[in-house]
Amino acid sequence: MYELIQATDKTYYIQSPAKIGLVKLNEEEVCLIDSGNDKDAGRKVRQLLDKNGWKLKAIYNTHSNADHIGGNKYLQVQTGCKVYAPGIECAFTKYPILEPAFLYGGYPCRDLRHKFLLAQESDAEPLTAESLPEGFELIELPGHFFDMAGFRTPDDVVFLADCLSSMETLDKYQIGFIYDVAAYLETLEKVKKLKARMFIPAHAEATEDISGLAQYNIDKVHEIAEHIMEICHDLICFEDILQKLFTGYGLAMNFEQYVLVGSTVRSYLSWLRDSGRMDVEFADNRLLWKAI
Repeated sequence: MYELIQATDKTYYIQSPAKIGLVKLNEEEVCLIDSGNDKDAGRKVRQLLDKNGWKLKAIYNTHSNADHIGGNKYLQVQTGCKVYAPGIECAFTKYPILEPAFLYGGYPCRDLRHKFLLAQESDAEPLTAESLPEGFELIELPGHFFDMAGFRTPDDVVFLADCLSSMETLDKYQIGFIYDVAAYLETLEKVKKLKARMFIPAHAEATEDISGLAQYNIDKVHEIAEHIMEICHDLICFEDILQKLFTGYGLAMNFEQYVLVGSTVRSYLSWLRDSGRMDVEFADNRLLWKAI
């Protein structure tokens, strides 16, 4: 873990729970794409930088989930590097309490205020195409989170953040986190057609052809949607939908899974409602869902 792997002449990635990109800007300076999940990840990255005699100029965050921004503060304090994050992700990066609060839908209890959902604050600036190094391309990848972005490096390596998961991860956990299902599917359709020298997803193996994995993720979204529709053949409340999904997919409920899967299921219900496939009814002071 935290092995530095060279993809091309100037582009590397650090093998970690959420892959970290590293790009040489010149012989002395590098930038990172994300920073790992916590201070310890930041410390290990710093050791790699020191070992190679590299100065960290900037961190470009793909999005604000804690496992991607957790090393920001340590590295920023240690190196003085800039931190950039796209759109709404910048606010979440500066004020990371927003992530567990958003997932829970209120003030998060202590069971949710930990490093896996709550990173340390970092002094982030808005990420724009102009703030990127010369030769970089910003790729909008919304859906998994609000304004997630990926990057194409000057030597044609594309970092895809969390816009798709490995087949093994999907087969094991079934329901991957999604904020906006419609945007997520549009992103996957776009990614499926991309060409690059190499693709590096944060949670799947690096590959030269991403189309098959993108389609696998698309198919999984539609499978889950159909499962939800089947559960909602009669009027049913959200908690019962969630319980049936957990049972049907053999998932184990805890606080983290409750908010991550629960938020995702609400997003599926919104998508199905907006696309005319789900109706609602208020009865006995409960919101009930029913497939059309």
